[in-house]
Parts: sequence; structure tokens; C-alpha cells
Amino acid sequence: MIPLAVSEAPERLMPLPGPRAPWGLAGTNLGVVTPRRQQILEIAADLFASRGFHGVSVAELGAACGVSGPALYKHFQSKDAMLAEMLVSISETLLTEGRSRVATADGPREALEALVEWHIEFALEHRALIVVQDRDWSSLPDEARERVRALQRAYVDEWAAQIRRHDATLSPEASRTRAHVLFGLLNSTPHSGRLPDPQMHDVLRDMAHGALGLS
Repeated sequence: MIPLAVSEAPERLMPLPGPRAPWGLAGTNLGVVTPRRQQILEIAADLFASRGFHGVSVAELGAACGVSGPALYKHFQSKDAMLAEMLVSISETLLTEGRSRVATADGPREALEALVEWHIEFALEHRALIVVQDRDWSSLPDEARERVRALQRAYVDEWAAQIRRHDATLSPEASRTRAHVLFGLLNSTPHSGRLPDPQMHDVLRDMAHGALGLS
């Protein structure tokens, strides 16, 4: 790890790389995600997705954020900590918002429609995060990996519960299997997004609804 710089020039704030729905501002058990930390995470996600976690140096991260590499240690203890916060935060966001939408739904069909809509929104807004989680999972520190696993299991269980409420003939395991299959479809956006986002949204929604028997 590069030692924390004792003194640094004032940070030059760089614009975020395009408008996106927030996914970390609520904070995680790893620390409060301030707007500046969120900005750094957004930029890092794009770089990690493009070149891989190990293909991006701290100096390159700093340059992309408009500061020196060591200045990043004002916000994150290490590059590993940055990856951990990134992936824990998105998992918490997916689960929290998914539960919120289910809680306001009128029934299991509406709950599934809300979950599909939420996941499509996320998958279209944050393709880079999907790539990073898929490719750089093994680079996560152990504690963060276990936290992400727990959050993802809870998210799968939320989907599986609504799938089974909609079709009571399904076993719990069959419901979870369907949830995983749907995630494979919805998380394909980094590779399948050959249409403009509004059209991709409709394609993903129609295919997910068909798979769930909501058509």
C-alpha cells in the first residue's frame, strides 16, 4: 500500500462520468459514502470494468479523479478497500430497494413486476459494476466477500419468496433457481445491450415477465 500522504494539494473535483442513479450514498458497514467517495467509486468502477482491478494503478485512479494517487488515501485505506466498498454497497442497495418495492406492492404479481423493474433499472444504469463484480470477485478481501455473499443470498431469497407466492406449486429450491436464471438474463446488459436503453428495457422486461408467467 502507498503510505498516506501527510500533505496534499486541495482536490480538484472532476465531473461524474454521466448521470446515474445513486447506489452508495446511504453508506455501508465499511463507512459513510460521501458524495466525493461516491464520485471516486463511480470513476473506479469504470476503470476496473475496462481494464480489470489489477490492471489499474492507484496513480491512474488518482489521475482519473483529478488528484495524486496518494490523495485517494484520504478517502479509502487501500485499493482493496475501494473494491470492497463498491461491491458491498451495490449489494446493499439492490437488497434495500428491492425490499422497499416489494413492501409497497399490492400482491405477488405486482411485487415481481416491481423487482423486475428495479433490477432492469440498475442493470442498465450500472453495467460497469456488473462487470467488476463478475470479474473481480476473487480480489475482494475475505470479510467483504462474506458480506456480499450474505447480501446476495438475502436478495435471492426475496425474489424466490415472491416467485413462490405467485406460483405455489414451486418448491423453495425451484424458486431460487428461477431467480438465478433471471439474474443471468437481467445482468447480461454489459454484453447484450445492442439497442438503445429504452428498447433494451422493454426487451428485458418482456423476457423476464415471460419467464415468470406474468405476460
